[in-house]
Amino acid sequence: MRKILSTEKQHMAAQSAIAGFHLDTVNEVESAISNNQWVIVGMKHNPVVTKARGILKDHKINYHYIEYGSYFSGWKKRLAIKLWSGWPTFPQVFHNGILVGGAQDLENYLKV
Repeated sequence: MRKILSTEKQHMAAQSAIAGFHLDTVNEVESAISNNQWVIVGMKHNPVVTKARGILKDHKINYHYIEYGSYFSGWKKRLAIKLWSGWPTFPQVFHNGILVGGAQDLENYLKV
């Protein structure tokens, strides 16, 4: 796992802000992951997100898609998701509650 700043090095007010940063968005993604076998979290106008969605469609796999903004909007919600998952880019693809990764990772995952 990547290193993150220890809570011992965070002021209590900072801990509270971190814990509550777009918590509703994180909860929405967690709920989708709990209730769907396949989930793609993405954003508008991102060709890699479109690619991941196409991969699942080509494999005739049903999935739940959640979209947060575009390159010009929704970035704070996407940041909250990145901080929560630890994955730095979109799409974020989940299968049976497990983070697979992005589009290229999805391609490799389905080859197995």
